[in-house]
Amino acid sequence: MLEVKDLHVNYGAVHALNGISLHVDDGEIVSLIGANGAGKTTTLRMLATLIRPDSGDALVDGASILSQPEDVRTKIGFLTSELKLEEFFTPNYLFDFFSELHQVPPALRDQRKKTLFQRFGIQQFAEVKVANLSTGMKQKASLAISLVHDPQIVIFDEPTNGLDPAGIQEMRNLLRHLAHNAGVSVLVSSHILQEMQLMCDTVGIISNGALLQVADVEELISRSKSNTYRYILRPLDRAAELLRTYLPDRVLEITGDHVDLRITEEEIATVNRRLMENDVVILGLTPVGQSLEQSFMELTGGGNIIG
Repeated sequence: MLEVKDLHVNYGAVHALNGISLHVDDGEIVSLIGANGAGKTTTLRMLATLIRPDSGDALVDGASILSQPEDVRTKIGFLTSELKLEEFFTPNYLFDFFSELHQVPPALRDQRKKTLFQRFGIQQFAEVKVANLSTGMKQKASLAISLVHDPQIVIFDEPTNGLDPAGIQEMRNLLRHLAHNAGVSVLVSSHILQEMQLMCDTVGIISNGALLQVADVEELISRSKSNTYRYILRPLDRAAELLRTYLPDRVLEITGDHVDLRITEEEIATVNRRLMENDVVILGLTPVGQSLEQSFMELTGGGNIIG
């Protein structure tokens, strides 16, 4: 279990974190989502004892990040893109090295290595130097090595960075298995909202160093006032130019013969009028559904409707 209590940190006049409080239960996957610079990575690095807060504290399976940082480090698996594996060594060597640091018995180490390397498809690259691995394979090796000591709390910063679609799905399956089958507390950060909607139980929306909302994923989506509507328009190029000009934060996708917009039901008439005033023909209009992205944009103030 992870308990974050009123964390504050300042960099000069910049308030990087403003009273972050968060709870992650055993068996729960929580994601911090926010724009670049919102405070996601700072929060996770603080929980991993790499940064000391100006005030506040966090308990990692009962250990304080302030007074018991060494104990905290034995309890967590931590991954961030800012910490790189030494490129001269191989995944096999590094797995053994970090297992020894965590005092994992050799027999158990070999069992875990076999399981994790098979899960991530690392076996055939086990003796390839990290410098010669692809970006995705480096990420997979880093993930496996972060789990050498079977931590009960996993803290991953942007865990799907560099992974192909199959790797992203495997990462999702792994984290859900760790949480829901092994009872591990999982805290991740990301700006890929669609993936977090599929992966997580709970999300915390962070902006300018403050948590705006923490809620169950489905509950948060259900609160959304806006929806995604799919317009079939002619001529599409003229419609696309118009919508990008007047609704830059509301255009989700322009593909083939349609445009997907994030708008409320009350705003449809305004959008339709503006399209028709500019000689755009509306051939079809259907609701597509709600999403975590819509909830995020509403809470962070993204996008204003045209007048």
